[in-house]
Amino acid sequence: MHSNRRLLPGHNLSLGISLLYLSLFLLIPLGALFLQSAQISTSKIIQVLSSERIWAACKISFGLALISALLNVVMGFTLAWPLARYSFPGKKILDTIIDLPLALPTAVAGISLASLYASNSHLGGFLESAGIQVAYSPLGIVIAMSFVGIPFAVRTVQPVIEEIDIGIEEAAATLGANWSQIFFKIILPMITPSLLAGFGLSFARAVGEYGSVIFIAGNIPYQTEIAPLLILSKLEQYDYDGAIILAMLMLSISFLVLLTVNLTGRFRKR
Repeated sequence: MHSNRRLLPGHNLSLGISLLYLSLFLLIPLGALFLQSAQISTSKIIQVLSSERIWAACKISFGLALISALLNVVMGFTLAWPLARYSFPGKKILDTIIDLPLALPTAVAGISLASLYASNSHLGGFLESAGIQVAYSPLGIVIAMSFVGIPFAVRTVQPVIEEIDIGIEEAAATLGANWSQIFFKIILPMITPSLLAGFGLSFARAVGEYGSVIFIAGNIPYQTEIAPLLILSKLEQYDYDGAIILAMLMLSISFLVLLTVNLTGRFRKR
């Protein structure tokens, strides 16, 4: 007879601990945020959401996060491919450097990027003389967002590349397929779900990024002001309702984007 019992015991216990942990650190804080937002008057919500400055900040945050996430998907694959397929001098060092943004305090990263690309630095001065302004511009925000998001794009696709059987590629080449056919018809369909996962994680990281962005952004309203900075500004002005409304707006948009990415990834796997 077929038994539904698990080979290893502890399913109920592990599930209970997982749900408890998830509730304490995610569900309860989000539930408190929803409860607080439900108590805000409709007039206050309309007042906040009708602000052009808020929508400009959200456009900057989400638009530039989208650009940085797309850039990270391309560069993440470019970095993951040699790490997964080849051995070369300094591979371990490069592999460690990729994870450095996860351990580095975001404020330190922001100060470093601002110092590197400021107009009075060698690199920043050279780029500015060529007509490219990085510091205190949307380009600087994209660079900062890409910096904090690149580890997610690399680490999601690297294990999948390592699991691809090279024999499949060799068989395709034996049958007459060129390198572009092998990549687009064999490799790309296999790694697309992981690329989408890396995109979603990188996008989510970039949208909520604060420390590394404010130092290089310049925080100019309607130009380089990000939404997380507006939330902090409202908290400093004791406008808690406005901060909650803006937080809920960012949470809703981020959830819809991530849900779309996850559903697309599931569809691609099927």
